[in-house]
Amino acid sequence: LFLLLLGAGPVFALEPDEVVVVANRFVEESVDLARYYMEKRDIPKENLIRIDTTEKEFCSRKDYDEEIAGPVREFLHKRKDPEAIRCLVTMYGVPLKVGPPALTRDEKKELEGLQTEQSSVRENLKKLTDPQAPEAKGFKARLKAIEARVKDLRKGDHGAAVDSELALVLANGYSLKGWVPNPFFLGFRNAFPPVKKEDVRMVARLDGPSEKIVRRIIDDSLSAEASGLSGTAYFDARYPRSSKKGLTGTAYYDNSLHLAAARVTARQRMPVVVNDKSELFQAGEAPVAGLYCGWYSLAKYVDAFDWQRGAIGYHIASSECQTLRPGSSKVWCKRMLEDGVAATIGPVAEPYLQAFPVPELFFGTLIDGYYTLAEAYFLSLPYLSWQMVLVGDPLYRPFKQQ
Repeated sequence: LFLLLLGAGPVFALEPDEVVVVANRFVEESVDLARYYMEKRDIPKENLIRIDTTEKEFCSRKDYDEEIAGPVREFLHKRKDPEAIRCLVTMYGVPLKVGPPALTRDEKKELEGLQTEQSSVRENLKKLTDPQAPEAKGFKARLKAIEARVKDLRKGDHGAAVDSELALVLANGYSLKGWVPNPFFLGFRNAFPPVKKEDVRMVARLDGPSEKIVRRIIDDSLSAEASGLSGTAYFDARYPRSSKKGLTGTAYYDNSLHLAAARVTARQRMPVVVNDKSELFQAGEAPVAGLYCGWYSLAKYVDAFDWQRGAIGYHIASSECQTLRPGSSKVWCKRMLEDGVAATIGPVAEPYLQAFPVPELFFGTLIDGYYTLAEAYFLSLPYLSWQMVLVGDPLYRPFKQQ
């Protein structure tokens, strides 16, 4: 129903002059790649923001606020028409992950006190001869409360992907704890998220293990867009399709893979292969792959694919975009980019399953050909200020001519 409503309305595909590119001046290749991309896509030269920040994949919250979000916000506010900019592109060399806010002086003092008390309670618990004594239950209850408060103070759930945080660069007053519902997500059509659509900017990343790979992503996207993405769509579920209503969790996402396959099949864009067994596609079982979505092989890419030029795919598993740098890591985003995909999606840390783009919505909007890659992503993405990253050309429309 969501997709039918979407298709029946007017189409406002993202345009080049609505895109702003963010490059790191401290990384020479970052600015060079930004200019290359902008020239290829006819993005106005004045739509380049050059920031000065670390070349590392991780940055502190302070550095993010001052060196990334600050310059982007200032650039947008200086424009006469900030609403005309709908999408930001972070380039190779821009940090991937942002940490939680630093503890205040009072928080540090409280944490130290709790840690001291924690040690004392544990010592007292060890001294008891009867682990079932009333005193033992009291000590255990207190330890549990201390551990919960310590976890809260350490703000482990306040970190995010830089791109996901940057989507809210114009928003005010939202909490950094956990996630923020995305007002563009089709599943929230009748809800009232705490941030408004006008305060959200789509964000995509042109990044990868090398400068060469980033240039290839740009060129492949343009090539496939000109001729139409070819190949086969592969969906790797773990269970047969279900007709049950009200599915949640793993059952919901697994069934969404089947629904995505059905959507692609109905549009007759390319052949579709669905694997509903517990074993993933293995080497040689996914030739001429144009589209892919599946799960679950944690941080262990399975090279079953012969990727077509312009291929798009993502693997539903935790932390599959924790790094994009060269090295021995086998996380899916990095390895898929090295093997030839033009676009992929993944989290920089544990996102929880319900934070992944819903496959039916992502591939459904993408396959219809009206919307760009960035729009398909944001229409299917439940949460912002969280862990998910889109790597690829946001203007890419693989089925534009079909």
